Amino acid sequence: MRSYTIGQAARLLGVSPDTARRWADAGRVATHRDEAGRRLVDGRDLAAFSVELAQSGGGEEDASYTSVRNAFPGIVTAVKLGDVAAQVEIQAGPHRLVSLLTREAVEELGLEVGMEATARVKSTNVHIDRA
Repeated sequence: MRSYTIGQAARLLGVSPDTARRWADAGRVATHRDEAGRRLVDGRDLAAFSVELAQSGGGEEDASYTSVRNAFPGIVTAVKLGDVAAQVEIQAGPHRLVSLLTREAVEELGLEVGMEATARVKSTNVHIDRA
């Protein structure tokens, strides 16, 4: 399972690194240290925290998280596989995006809860890029 640095976690949560550090220091999100001494957040823990944070409306910055290209970098919070189709949920800061795509596409991208991904929105279509 992938782990994220405090800076990466902050970017995915849509907050400053200082805020992410304060949340880790307060025990709101679990961290561990790698061999170099950097604090890391497990991808599954970050995914669960991002959903909790979005539901509570507890982000530090209320700025819009969109761009001209309509790219929403975030973290995969759920993957539901069917026989042919799949549903992928991404938490991008305060935004929850859901995309329906083929099971084959999910498997080719290797999408799983806790991994970084970008949802790209064009009109009514949401495309998922593996980070």
